[in-house]
Amino acid sequence: MRPGKSRCQFFLLFICVIFVSCNLSLAQPPGKETAPPPDAPKPSPPEPKSFFARWAEFYRQDWSPPPASASAPATARRGLPSPLDSPPFPNSDWSYGGAPVIGEPDTNSYPLMTAINRARSRTKLYGWVEPTLNFSNSSHSNAPEANDDYSNRLEMNQFVLYAERLPDSVQRDHIDWGYHLTALYGTDYHYTTGKGYLSGQLLNDHHQYGFDPTLEYVDVYIPQVAQGMNLRLGRFISVPGIEAQLAPNNYIFSHSLLYAIDPFTDTGLMATVKLNDQWLVQLGITDGHDVALWTPDAKPTGTACLSYTTKSVNDNLYVCANGINNAKYAYNNLQQYDVTWYHRFSKTVHMATESWYMYERDVPVLGGKIQPETGANAAYCLTGEQRCTAPEYAIVNFLQKELSAHNFLSFRSDFLDDKKGQRTGYATRYSENTITWCHWIGTTVQLRPELRFEHAWDQKAYDNGRRHNQLTVASDLIFHF
Repeated sequence: MRPGKSRCQFFLLFICVIFVSCNLSLAQPPGKETAPPPDAPKPSPPEPKSFFARWAEFYRQDWSPPPASASAPATARRGLPSPLDSPPFPNSDWSYGGAPVIGEPDTNSYPLMTAINRARSRTKLYGWVEPTLNFSNSSHSNAPEANDDYSNRLEMNQFVLYAERLPDSVQRDHIDWGYHLTALYGTDYHYTTGKGYLSGQLLNDHHQYGFDPTLEYVDVYIPQVAQGMNLRLGRFISVPGIEAQLAPNNYIFSHSLLYAIDPFTDTGLMATVKLNDQWLVQLGITDGHDVALWTPDAKPTGTACLSYTTKSVNDNLYVCANGINNAKYAYNNLQQYDVTWYHRFSKTVHMATESWYMYERDVPVLGGKIQPETGANAAYCLTGEQRCTAPEYAIVNFLQKELSAHNFLSFRSDFLDDKKGQRTGYATRYSENTITWCHWIGTTVQLRPELRFEHAWDQKAYDNGRRHNQLTVASDLIFHF
Protein backbone atom coordinates (compact mmCIF):
# COMPACT_ATOMS: atom_id res chain seq x y z
CA MET A 1 0.00 0.00 0.00
CA ARG A 2 1.27 3.47 -0.87
CA PRO A 3 2.30 5.60 2.15
CA GLY A 4 0.00 8.40 0.97
CA LYS A 5 -2.97 6.04 0.86
CA SER A 6 -2.34 4.58 4.32
CA ARG A 7 -2.04 8.10 5.75
CA CYS A 8 -5.28 9.02 4.03
CA GLN A 9 -7.11 5.96 5.47
CA PHE A 10 -5.80 6.67 8.96
CA PHE A 11 -6.79 10.32 8.68
CA LEU A 12 -10.34 9.49 7.54
CA LEU A 13 -10.76 6.87 10.29
CA PHE A 14 -9.45 9.29 12.94
CA ILE A 15 -11.85 12.06 11.87
CA CYS A 16 -14.78 9.62 11.78
CA VAL A 17 -14.06 8.37 15.31
CA ILE A 18 -13.79 11.93 16.67
CA PHE A 19 -16.99 12.94 14.88
CA VAL A 20 -18.97 9.99 16.25
CA SER A 21 -17.56 10.49 19.75
CA CYS A 22 -18.56 14.16 19.73
CA ASN A 23 -22.07 13.33 18.56
CA LEU A 24 -22.53 10.73 21.27
CA SER A 25 -21.29 13.04 24.00
CA LEU A 26 -23.53 15.89 22.87
CA ALA A 27 -26.59 13.65 22.64
CA GLN A 28 -26.50 12.63 26.32
CA PRO A 29 -27.13 14.93 29.28
CA PRO A 30 -24.37 14.97 31.90
CA GLY A 31 -24.63 12.26 34.53
CA LYS A 32 -26.92 9.97 32.52
CA GLU A 33 -25.90 6.92 30.59
CA THR A 34 -28.17 5.13 28.15
CA ALA A 35 -27.25 1.71 26.90
CA PRO A 36 -27.59 1.37 23.14
CA PRO A 37 -30.10 -1.14 21.76
CA PRO A 38 -28.49 -4.55 21.56
CA ASP A 39 -28.83 -4.82 17.78
CA ALA A 40 -28.05 -1.19 16.81
CA PRO A 41 -25.78 -1.01 13.74
CA LYS A 42 -22.31 0.37 14.36
CA PRO A 43 -21.16 3.24 12.16
CA SER A 44 -18.26 2.49 9.84
CA PRO A 45 -15.93 4.94 8.11
CA PRO A 46 -16.58 5.59 4.42
CA GLU A 47 -14.41 3.58 2.07
CA PRO A 48 -11.61 5.89 0.78
CA LYS A 49 -11.33 6.29 -2.96
CA SER A 50 -8.52 4.53 -4.73
CA PHE A 51 -5.61 6.28 -6.44
CA PHE A 52 -7.18 5.96 -9.89
CA ALA A 53 -10.62 6.99 -8.64
CA ARG A 54 -9.19 10.20 -7.18
CA TRP A 55 -7.31 10.85 -10.42
CA ALA A 56 -10.47 10.36 -12.51
CA GLU A 57 -12.51 12.50 -10.11
CA PHE A 58 -10.10 15.43 -10.61
CA TYR A 59 -10.73 15.37 -14.38
CA ARG A 60 -14.48 14.92 -13.94
CA GLN A 61 -14.72 18.02 -11.75
CA ASP A 62 -12.30 19.95 -13.97
CA TRP A 63 -14.22 19.28 -17.18
CA SER A 64 -17.71 19.51 -15.62
CA PRO A 65 -17.35 21.79 -12.59
CA PRO A 66 -20.27 22.15 -10.16
CA PRO A 67 -22.31 25.39 -10.20
CA ALA A 68 -20.27 28.35 -9.03
CA SER A 69 -20.44 29.03 -5.32
CA ALA A 70 -19.10 31.87 -3.20
CA SER A 71 -15.44 32.25 -4.12
CA ALA A 72 -12.80 31.74 -1.48
CA PRO A 73 -10.69 34.76 -0.51
CA ALA A 74 -7.65 35.23 -2.74
CA THR A 75 -4.37 33.79 -1.49
CA ALA A 76 -1.94 36.39 -0.21
CA ARG A 77 0.28 37.94 -2.88
CA ARG A 78 3.13 40.38 -2.36
CA GLY A 79 3.56 42.89 -5.14
CA LEU A 80 1.64 44.44 -8.01
CA PRO A 81 -1.55 42.74 -9.20
CA SER A 82 -1.30 40.20 -12.02
CA PRO A 83 -1.96 41.82 -15.41
CA LEU A 84 -3.32 38.71 -17.18
CA ASP A 85 -5.78 35.85 -16.72
CA SER A 86 -4.21 32.39 -16.60
CA PRO A 87 -5.86 30.38 -18.00
CA PRO A 88 -6.41 31.06 -20.80
CA PHE A 89 -2.97 32.70 -21.13
CA PRO A 90 0.20 30.73 -20.26
CA ASN A 91 1.19 33.16 -17.47
CA SER A 92 -0.62 35.65 -15.27
CA ASP A 93 2.49 37.85 -14.84
CA TRP A 94 4.93 39.43 -17.27
CA SER A 95 7.61 36.80 -17.67
CA TYR A 96 11.23 36.80 -16.57
CA GLY A 97 13.54 33.81 -16.49
CA GLY A 98 15.90 32.29 -13.97
CA ALA A 99 13.60 32.45 -10.91
CA PRO A 100 10.05 31.88 -9.70
CA VAL A 101 7.83 34.98 -9.52
CA ILE A 102 8.96 36.55 -6.24
CA GLY A 103 5.93 37.31 -4.06
CA GLU A 104 3.64 34.87 -5.90
CA PRO A 105 2.15 32.03 -3.79
CA ASP A 106 2.08 28.47 -5.10
CA THR A 107 -1.66 27.77 -5.38
CA ASN A 108 -1.48 25.20 -8.17
CA SER A 109 -2.99 21.75 -7.73
CA TYR A 110 -2.47 18.95 -10.23
CA PRO A 111 -4.32 15.74 -11.09
CA LEU A 112 -1.42 13.44 -10.27
CA MET A 113 -0.70 14.97 -6.85
CA THR A 114 -4.39 14.97 -5.98
CA ALA A 115 -4.43 11.25 -6.71
CA ILE A 116 -1.21 10.59 -4.75
CA ASN A 117 -1.85 12.53 -1.54
CA ARG A 118 -4.76 14.91 -2.17
CA ALA A 119 -2.25 17.68 -3.04
CA ARG A 120 -1.19 18.14 0.57
CA SER A 121 2.59 18.36 0.03
CA ARG A 122 4.77 21.21 -1.19
CA THR A 123 6.67 18.82 -3.44
CA LYS A 124 4.60 18.26 -6.56
CA LEU A 125 4.79 15.73 -9.37
CA TYR A 126 3.05 16.77 -12.57
CA GLY A 127 3.51 17.03 -16.30
CA TRP A 128 1.83 16.59 -19.68
CA VAL A 129 1.82 14.72 -22.96
CA GLU A 130 1.79 16.68 -26.23
CA PRO A 131 0.95 14.88 -29.48
CA THR A 132 1.12 17.08 -32.59
CA LEU A 133 0.09 16.96 -36.24
CA ASN A 134 1.27 19.12 -39.15
CA PHE A 135 0.61 19.39 -42.88
CA SER A 136 3.13 21.33 -44.97
CA ASN A 137 3.90 22.10 -48.61
CA SER A 138 7.48 21.00 -47.79
CA SER A 139 8.00 17.27 -48.14
CA HIS A 140 11.49 16.77 -46.66
CA SER A 141 11.77 19.17 -43.72
CA ASN A 142 10.01 22.18 -42.17
CA ALA A 143 13.28 23.56 -40.72
CA PRO A 144 14.11 26.18 -39.56
CA GLU A 145 10.52 26.07 -38.26
CA ALA A 146 10.25 24.78 -34.70
CA ASN A 147 8.86 22.67 -33.01
CA ASP A 148 7.45 20.75 -35.97
CA ASP A 149 10.51 20.52 -38.18
CA TYR A 150 9.48 17.02 -39.39
CA SER A 151 7.00 17.73 -42.18
CA ASN A 152 3.61 16.03 -42.58
CA ARG A 153 3.81 13.98 -39.39
CA LEU A 154 1.77 12.86 -36.42
CA GLU A 155 4.27 12.65 -33.59
CA MET A 156 4.86 12.99 -29.85
CA ASN A 157 6.63 16.27 -29.27
CA GLN A 158 6.75 16.19 -25.47
CA PHE A 159 6.12 13.69 -22.70
CA VAL A 160 7.24 15.61 -19.62
CA LEU A 161 7.39 14.84 -15.91
CA TYR A 162 8.21 17.54 -13.34
CA ALA A 163 9.29 17.11 -9.73
CA GLU A 164 9.11 20.52 -8.09
CA ARG A 165 9.08 22.35 -4.80
CA LEU A 166 8.70 26.12 -4.97
CA PRO A 167 10.23 28.31 -2.26
CA ASP A 168 7.75 30.42 -0.29
CA SER A 169 8.64 33.91 -1.51
CA VAL A 170 5.54 35.62 -0.10
CA GLN A 171 6.81 35.54 3.48
CA ARG A 172 9.66 37.77 4.67
CA ASP A 173 10.58 35.88 7.87
CA HIS A 174 12.95 33.06 6.94
CA ILE A 175 15.14 31.62 4.23
CA ASP A 176 13.30 29.02 2.17
CA TRP A 177 14.30 26.62 -0.59
CA GLY A 178 12.97 24.74 -3.57
CA TYR A 179 14.10 22.51 -6.40
CA HIS A 180 13.06 21.41 -9.86
CA LEU A 181 13.75 18.32 -11.99
CA THR A 182 12.47 17.81 -15.53
CA ALA A 183 12.44 14.62 -17.58
CA LEU A 184 11.52 15.21 -21.24
CA TYR A 185 11.00 12.64 -23.98
CA GLY A 186 9.93 13.33 -27.56
CA THR A 187 11.00 15.09 -30.73
CA ASP A 188 11.39 18.39 -28.86
CA TYR A 189 14.58 17.16 -27.21
CA HIS A 190 16.12 18.74 -30.34
CA TYR A 191 15.38 22.13 -28.74
CA THR A 192 16.66 21.39 -25.25
CA THR A 193 19.78 19.30 -25.89
CA GLY A 194 22.94 20.64 -24.30
CA LYS A 195 26.35 19.27 -25.25
CA GLY A 196 27.37 16.80 -22.54
CA TYR A 197 23.79 16.08 -21.37
CA LEU A 198 23.11 12.80 -23.24
CA SER A 199 23.72 14.85 -26.39
CA GLY A 200 25.02 11.96 -28.51
CA GLN A 201 21.40 11.01 -29.29
CA LEU A 202 21.14 14.13 -31.43
CA LEU A 203 24.65 15.35 -32.27
CA ASN A 204 26.08 11.96 -33.24
CA ASP A 205 23.15 9.62 -33.90
CA HIS A 206 20.53 12.12 -35.14
CA HIS A 207 17.63 10.31 -33.51
CA GLN A 208 14.17 11.71 -34.17
CA TYR A 209 13.07 10.89 -30.60
CA GLY A 210 15.19 11.32 -27.52
CA PHE A 211 15.33 11.92 -23.77
CA ASP A 212 16.72 15.03 -22.11
CA PRO A 213 17.08 15.97 -18.41
CA THR A 214 16.15 19.52 -19.36
CA LEU A 215 16.13 21.23 -15.95
CA GLU A 216 17.92 20.35 -12.73
CA TYR A 217 18.30 23.18 -10.24
CA VAL A 218 17.83 24.27 -6.65
CA ASP A 219 16.37 27.60 -5.53
CA VAL A 220 17.30 29.40 -2.31
CA TYR A 221 15.06 32.33 -1.37
CA ILE A 222 16.58 34.97 0.95
CA PRO A 223 13.95 37.51 2.08
CA GLN A 224 16.42 39.78 3.90
CA VAL A 225 17.93 41.10 0.63
CA ALA A 226 15.87 44.06 -0.68
CA GLN A 227 12.33 42.69 -1.12
CA GLY A 228 13.57 39.18 -1.71
CA MET A 229 16.41 37.46 -3.55
CA ASN A 230 16.30 34.08 -5.27
CA LEU A 231 19.50 32.14 -6.00
CA ARG A 232 19.17 29.44 -8.66
CA LEU A 233 21.97 26.90 -9.08
CA GLY A 234 21.97 24.21 -11.77
CA ARG A 235 20.71 23.83 -15.31
CA PHE A 236 17.86 26.19 -16.24
CA ILE A 237 16.12 27.74 -19.25
CA SER A 238 18.14 30.54 -20.85
CA VAL A 239 16.89 33.66 -19.10
CA PRO A 240 15.48 36.17 -21.65
CA GLY A 241 12.62 35.65 -24.08
CA ILE A 242 8.85 35.42 -24.54
CA GLU A 243 8.90 31.76 -25.59
CA ALA A 244 10.08 28.74 -23.63
CA GLN A 245 11.03 25.14 -24.32
CA LEU A 246 8.17 23.59 -22.31
CA ALA A 247 4.95 23.51 -24.34
CA PRO A 248 2.35 24.99 -21.92
CA ASN A 249 4.46 28.12 -21.39
CA ASN A 250 3.83 29.43 -24.91
CA TYR A 251 1.05 31.29 -26.72
CA ILE A 252 1.45 29.24 -29.92
CA PHE A 253 2.39 25.61 -30.58
CA SER A 254 5.08 26.28 -33.21
CA HIS A 255 7.87 28.67 -32.32
CA SER A 256 9.16 31.84 -33.93
CA LEU A 257 12.31 31.78 -36.04
CA LEU A 258 13.84 34.03 -33.39
CA TYR A 259 13.34 31.31 -30.77
CA ALA A 260 14.51 28.46 -33.00
CA ILE A 261 18.12 29.64 -33.16
CA ASP A 262 18.75 31.39 -29.83
CA PRO A 263 20.18 29.74 -26.66
CA PHE A 264 18.06 27.05 -24.97
CA THR A 265 19.52 26.14 -21.57
CA ASP A 266 22.34 27.43 -19.34
CA THR A 267 24.18 25.84 -16.41
CA GLY A 268 25.39 28.01 -13.55
CA LEU A 269 24.22 30.40 -10.83
CA MET A 270 21.58 33.12 -11.27
CA ALA A 271 20.72 35.74 -8.63
CA THR A 272 17.35 37.49 -8.97
CA VAL A 273 16.71 40.47 -6.66
CA LYS A 274 13.34 42.19 -6.29
CA LEU A 275 14.33 45.77 -5.50
CA ASN A 276 10.71 46.89 -5.13
CA ASP A 277 7.35 46.22 -6.77
CA GLN A 278 8.50 47.75 -10.05
CA TRP A 279 12.21 47.00 -10.39
CA LEU A 280 13.99 43.67 -10.56
CA VAL A 281 17.66 42.96 -11.31
CA GLN A 282 19.44 39.71 -12.25
CA LEU A 283 23.13 38.77 -12.32
CA GLY A 284 24.48 35.36 -13.23
CA ILE A 285 27.56 33.33 -14.03
CA THR A 286 27.23 30.27 -16.27
CA ASP A 287 29.42 27.99 -18.35
CA GLY A 288 28.10 29.25 -21.69
CA HIS A 289 25.02 28.22 -23.67
CA ASP A 290 23.78 24.66 -24.18
CA VAL A 291 26.87 22.96 -22.74
CA ALA A 292 27.62 21.01 -19.57
CA LEU A 293 30.32 22.10 -17.14
CA TRP A 294 32.50 19.12 -18.02
CA THR A 295 32.73 19.82 -21.77
CA PRO A 296 35.72 21.58 -23.42
CA ASP A 297 33.31 24.28 -24.68
CA ALA A 298 32.45 25.47 -21.15
CA LYS A 299 33.84 28.88 -20.18
CA PRO A 300 32.97 31.54 -17.57
CA THR A 301 30.08 33.56 -18.97
CA GLY A 302 28.09 36.48 -17.60
CA THR A 303 24.40 37.35 -17.69
CA ALA A 304 22.81 40.63 -16.52
CA CYS A 305 19.13 41.60 -16.78
CA LEU A 306 16.90 44.45 -15.62
CA SER A 307 13.10 44.40 -15.46
CA TYR A 308 10.79 47.39 -14.96
CA THR A 309 6.99 47.28 -14.59
CA THR A 310 4.75 50.35 -14.47
CA LYS A 311 2.44 50.78 -11.47
CA SER A 312 -0.55 50.23 -13.73
CA VAL A 313 1.05 46.88 -14.81
CA ASN A 314 0.16 47.87 -18.38
CA ASP A 315 3.82 47.83 -19.44
CA ASN A 316 6.94 45.84 -18.68
CA LEU A 317 10.44 46.26 -20.13
CA TYR A 318 12.94 43.41 -19.72
CA VAL A 319 16.52 43.98 -20.95
CA CYS A 320 19.23 41.29 -20.89
CA ALA A 321 22.86 40.82 -21.87
CA ASN A 322 22.99 37.05 -22.00
CA GLY A 323 26.02 34.77 -22.32
CA ILE A 324 28.73 37.43 -22.42
CA ASN A 325 32.35 36.28 -22.72
CA ASN A 326 35.15 36.62 -25.28
CA ALA A 327 32.76 35.37 -28.04
CA LYS A 328 35.34 32.98 -29.52
CA TYR A 329 33.89 30.10 -31.51
CA ALA A 330 32.65 27.17 -29.43
CA TYR A 331 29.46 25.15 -29.33
CA ASN A 332 26.60 27.72 -29.29
CA ASN A 333 28.83 30.36 -27.71
CA LEU A 334 26.41 33.14 -28.64
CA GLN A 335 26.65 36.69 -27.37
CA GLN A 336 23.01 37.75 -27.00
CA TYR A 337 21.58 41.22 -26.32
CA ASP A 338 17.84 40.94 -25.79
CA VAL A 339 14.97 43.41 -25.18
CA THR A 340 11.37 42.37 -24.43
CA TRP A 341 8.41 44.75 -24.12
CA TYR A 342 5.02 43.66 -22.83
CA HIS A 343 2.05 46.01 -23.22
CA ARG A 344 -1.56 45.58 -22.08
CA PHE A 345 -4.15 47.54 -24.07
CA SER A 346 -6.98 46.25 -21.86
CA LYS A 347 -7.74 43.30 -19.60
CA THR A 348 -8.40 41.14 -22.68
CA VAL A 349 -5.88 42.50 -25.23
CA HIS A 350 -2.10 42.60 -24.88
CA MET A 351 1.05 42.22 -26.93
CA ALA A 352 4.57 40.98 -26.38
CA THR A 353 7.52 42.13 -28.50
CA GLU A 354 11.08 40.79 -28.39
CA SER A 355 14.20 41.67 -30.36
CA TRP A 356 17.76 40.51 -30.09
CA TYR A 357 21.18 40.78 -31.68
CA MET A 358 23.58 37.81 -31.48
CA TYR A 359 27.03 37.04 -32.80
CA GLU A 360 29.95 34.66 -32.50
CA ARG A 361 33.59 35.29 -33.47
CA ASP A 362 36.03 33.08 -35.40
CA VAL A 363 33.39 30.82 -36.91
CA PRO A 364 34.92 28.43 -39.49
CA VAL A 365 34.10 29.15 -43.13
CA LEU A 366 31.83 26.73 -44.99
CA GLY A 367 33.96 24.28 -46.97
CA GLY A 368 37.18 25.53 -45.40
CA LYS A 369 40.10 23.73 -43.78
CA ILE A 370 38.79 24.14 -40.22
CA GLN A 371 36.24 21.56 -39.13
CA PRO A 372 33.19 23.12 -37.38
CA GLU A 373 31.83 21.78 -34.10
CA THR A 374 29.67 18.66 -34.36
CA GLY A 375 26.06 19.79 -34.46
CA ALA A 376 26.91 23.40 -35.39
CA ASN A 377 26.98 25.09 -38.79
CA ALA A 378 29.89 26.81 -40.50
CA ALA A 379 29.50 30.37 -41.85
CA TYR A 380 29.42 31.97 -45.29
CA CYS A 381 32.55 34.08 -44.83
CA LEU A 382 34.16 36.37 -47.41
CA THR A 383 36.40 34.86 -50.07
CA GLY A 384 39.82 34.02 -48.64
CA GLU A 385 38.67 34.00 -44.99
CA GLN A 386 39.06 30.81 -42.94
CA ARG A 387 37.12 32.29 -40.00
CA CYS A 388 34.79 35.24 -39.58
CA THR A 389 32.33 36.89 -37.20
CA ALA A 390 28.79 35.57 -37.73
CA PRO A 391 26.02 37.95 -36.61
CA GLU A 392 22.23 37.67 -36.73
CA TYR A 393 19.36 39.81 -35.53
CA ALA A 394 15.62 39.25 -35.18
CA ILE A 395 12.35 40.70 -33.93
CA VAL A 396 9.01 39.07 -33.10
CA ASN A 397 5.61 40.39 -32.00
CA PHE A 398 2.73 38.48 -30.41
CA LEU A 399 -0.75 40.05 -30.25
CA GLN A 400 -3.35 38.31 -28.03
CA LYS A 401 -7.11 38.68 -27.63
CA GLU A 402 -8.86 36.88 -24.76
CA LEU A 403 -12.26 35.63 -25.91
CA SER A 404 -13.33 33.90 -22.70
CA ALA A 405 -11.87 32.09 -19.70
CA HIS A 406 -11.16 29.14 -22.01
CA ASN A 407 -10.23 30.76 -25.34
CA PHE A 408 -7.83 33.28 -26.84
CA LEU A 409 -6.49 34.21 -30.27
CA SER A 410 -2.82 34.94 -30.95
CA PHE A 411 -1.16 36.46 -34.01
CA ARG A 412 2.63 36.37 -34.41
CA SER A 413 4.87 38.23 -36.86
CA ASP A 414 8.57 37.40 -37.00
CA PHE A 415 11.65 38.62 -38.90
CA LEU A 416 15.14 37.09 -38.83
CA ASP A 417 18.33 38.02 -40.67
CA ASP A 418 20.89 35.19 -40.47
CA LYS A 419 23.57 37.27 -42.15
CA LYS A 420 26.26 34.57 -42.49
CA GLY A 421 23.95 31.53 -42.36
CA GLN A 422 25.66 30.20 -39.25
CA ARG A 423 22.43 29.50 -37.31
CA THR A 424 20.06 28.16 -39.99
CA GLY A 425 22.52 26.96 -42.64
CA TYR A 426 21.33 29.59 -45.15
CA ALA A 427 22.50 33.21 -45.35
CA THR A 428 19.15 34.86 -45.88
CA ARG A 429 16.42 37.00 -44.38
CA TYR A 430 13.25 35.28 -43.19
CA SER A 431 9.75 36.44 -42.33
CA GLU A 432 6.96 34.46 -40.67
CA ASN A 433 3.31 35.04 -39.76
CA THR A 434 1.16 32.69 -37.69
CA ILE A 435 -2.37 32.83 -36.31
CA THR A 436 -3.64 30.41 -33.68
CA TRP A 437 -6.67 29.70 -31.52
CA CYS A 438 -6.02 28.28 -28.06
CA HIS A 439 -8.93 26.42 -26.46
CA TRP A 440 -8.96 24.98 -22.94
CA ILE A 441 -11.09 22.11 -21.69
CA GLY A 442 -11.20 22.82 -17.99
CA THR A 443 -7.67 23.60 -16.85
CA THR A 444 -6.09 20.33 -17.99
CA VAL A 445 -6.45 20.07 -21.79
CA GLN A 446 -5.26 22.57 -24.39
CA LEU A 447 -5.88 22.50 -28.14
CA ARG A 448 -3.88 24.95 -30.30
CA PRO A 449 -4.57 24.78 -34.06
CA GLU A 450 -2.58 27.24 -36.20
CA LEU A 451 -1.97 28.48 -39.73
CA ARG A 452 1.58 29.58 -40.57
CA PHE A 453 3.23 31.13 -43.64
CA GLU A 454 6.94 31.97 -43.93
CA HIS A 455 9.30 33.21 -46.61
CA ALA A 456 13.06 33.16 -47.24
CA TRP A 457 13.92 36.36 -49.09
CA ASP A 458 17.47 35.93 -50.47
CA GLN A 459 17.70 32.26 -51.35
CA LYS A 460 15.71 29.05 -51.12
CA ALA A 461 15.99 27.93 -47.51
CA TYR A 462 12.93 25.72 -46.92
CA ASP A 463 12.49 22.02 -47.61
CA ASN A 464 16.28 21.56 -47.46
CA GLY A 465 16.96 24.41 -49.87
CA ARG A 466 14.16 23.65 -52.36
CA ARG A 467 11.66 26.44 -51.56
CA HIS A 468 11.39 30.15 -50.86
CA ASN A 469 7.94 29.78 -49.21
CA GLN A 470 6.45 27.41 -46.69
CA LEU A 471 2.80 27.01 -45.62
CA THR A 472 2.01 24.89 -42.57
CA VAL A 473 -1.28 23.87 -40.96
CA ALA A 474 -0.65 22.31 -37.57
CA SER A 475 -1.96 21.71 -34.08
CA ASP A 476 -0.92 20.25 -30.80
CA LEU A 477 -2.95 18.87 -27.91
CA ILE A 478 -1.59 19.21 -24.38
CA PHE A 479 -3.01 16.81 -21.78
CA HIS A 480 -1.93 17.80 -18.28
CA PHE A 481 -1.59 15.24 -15.50
